[in-house]
Amino acid sequence: MTTASVFIAGQFRAASEATPVIEAATEQQLGLGSAATESEIDDAVAAARAALPGWSSAGAQERAGALRLFADALQKRAAGTFELCSRENGMPIRLSKGANGMFPAVLLRYYADLLDRSEAEEVRPAAIGHTIVRREAVGVVAAITPWNYPQALAIMKIAPALAAGATMVLKAAPETALDALVFAEAAEEAGLPAGVLNIVAGGPAAGAYLVSHPGVDKVAFTGSTAAGRVIAEACGRLLRPVTLELGGKSAAIILDDADLDATIKGLRSASFVNNGQTCHLSSRILAPRSRYAEVVDAVAGLADGLVVGDPLQKSTDIGPLVSRRQQQRVLEYIDIGKSEAKLVAGGSVPGDQPRGWFVAPTVFADVDNSARIAQEEIFGPVLTVIPYATDQEAIDIANDSEFGLGGTVWSPDVERATDVARAVRTGTIGVNEYQLDVNAPFGGVKSSGLGRELGPEGLAAYQVLKSIYRVGPA
Repeated sequence: MTTASVFIAGQFRAASEATPVIEAATEQQLGLGSAATESEIDDAVAAARAALPGWSSAGAQERAGALRLFADALQKRAAGTFELCSRENGMPIRLSKGANGMFPAVLLRYYADLLDRSEAEEVRPAAIGHTIVRREAVGVVAAITPWNYPQALAIMKIAPALAAGATMVLKAAPETALDALVFAEAAEEAGLPAGVLNIVAGGPAAGAYLVSHPGVDKVAFTGSTAAGRVIAEACGRLLRPVTLELGGKSAAIILDDADLDATIKGLRSASFVNNGQTCHLSSRILAPRSRYAEVVDAVAGLADGLVVGDPLQKSTDIGPLVSRRQQQRVLEYIDIGKSEAKLVAGGSVPGDQPRGWFVAPTVFADVDNSARIAQEEIFGPVLTVIPYATDQEAIDIANDSEFGLGGTVWSPDVERATDVARAVRTGTIGVNEYQLDVNAPFGGVKSSGLGRELGPEGLAAYQVLKSIYRVGPA
């Protein structure tokens, strides 16, 4: 893509300013993405507001039909989309096929089906007469999404917002500005009304301007906790509703009766998924003291056995990080870890990867939970193995974190593991696996965010409630 574009009011137009999009594995330019200006954001918000009355007043069945057409158009483009995402951010192609290729269409169809089963109004008896409780669209949504799962995290906002009757301005990350325009192509093909979905890309300044824009009614953000705090402060001052899906430092609690072979197989994805660039990653491995050496050896063996290389190859487990800046951040944390704990795997840039922003899968043992590498989100393929003596101590260690987004518990005794899972203070947790469910809410507690995405709760996040009190029979 040699010309940077934005999508506003149903039309592509040349962006006023551009920024290069660099392929993570080759460090070569893929194309030019937009660096949204205030004027372009003004136009996008104005287009979304102009489209709001018509879209929000359309019947649920009409919106459901539009979502299904949108899903069809995205599915047609899936193969090209998931490869593009892997080239932009280094995601292994096997993962990208599902997350960036299949998932967007699946979620659009889920919310279309949910509309078929939902009622905009319900009648509740009252002391005098009755009340109509009505669900209405929240209005114009500013959606700000990161680079790590660009299509998946964007559709987790687009699908429920459009289903609710809201309109949207999506600001994509500059690192993944190119794949964001696939949504625009599909929206145009599907015949979404002009202005219902507007797409720009840009950095923090563009995001800050959009968050505080007077034409915006709600903000939906996925990204770092630091950025989330700034956005929450702005929305609090404006009394503007906000959904925040932020960082994590989740624990994988390996109970003393765990089948270690099965556990290690599960940790392959739960702890190293997407090169470690995943917010809900189980990056703190909590191991029973009675089996600590065995667990350390197994986790180190897992890291050493992962295939690091070209993200477009199906055999690759770990691709490059998204940027040189991210690579340097992770390497700095590894240096910190070397002074805090014992390095048992990885710890450097792989010698056989002369270009691209690679970091070898890394494991630290003899880690105290107070260490920086155990408390701070690294966002790379770096794990810490922390010992514990009892189930309660494991729970206490898991909860000794400012974050609370994900987590896992590993044991053949599912009920015991579930009891442990219930005691961990987190928004989501898996027993012998970790897999998001489109029909269940996803989100965090503490510094991991506010609100929920996915499931019926994800739709409710883009609705406001109105009570209409009436005298007399319903």
